[in-house]
Amino acid sequence: MPLPQPALDLPAPPPRPGQLLARGVCRHLLSHDFVTVEEMTPTPGLRVDVMALGPKGELWVVECKSSRADFMSDGKWQGYLEFCDRFFWAVDQDFPVELLPDDTGLIVADHYDAEIVRMGPELKLNGARRKGLVHRFARHAALRWHGARDPGLGLR
Repeated sequence: MPLPQPALDLPAPPPRPGQLLARGVCRHLLSHDFVTVEEMTPTPGLRVDVMALGPKGELWVVECKSSRADFMSDGKWQGYLEFCDRFFWAVDQDFPVELLPDDTGLIVADHYDAEIVRMGPELKLNGARRKGLVHRFARHAALRWHGARDPGLGLR
């Protein structure tokens, strides 16, 4: 009996501007010993652009905004605060940063790197929530890796 054939992989569409910002953010956070995953769902109905796991188990959420319209259309960001120890916006150098709340972190990024301009306040997750999020983070990362190794499975 022949083995089932995986679906043909179509070429990936070009990255969107927010995805390019996320790449620079992830590269920069790695220099701070944070590992990252993109487009993670901490709870049904919420999807964060970047979640970072630090060397001491700290969890940061970074929302990437590529334009004023992108920021103005985002009404969910405050819901992310209960799923991280620190929250950041990542924007490019031309973004009108005066739109961003002062009591959140700020990262200025491009396609290749980033800089933390302002640290977000520390919010400290409780132990049970942290454990659940680290578990989700690990599963998300493992599924992404498996999907990259075997793209015909459609796990991405």
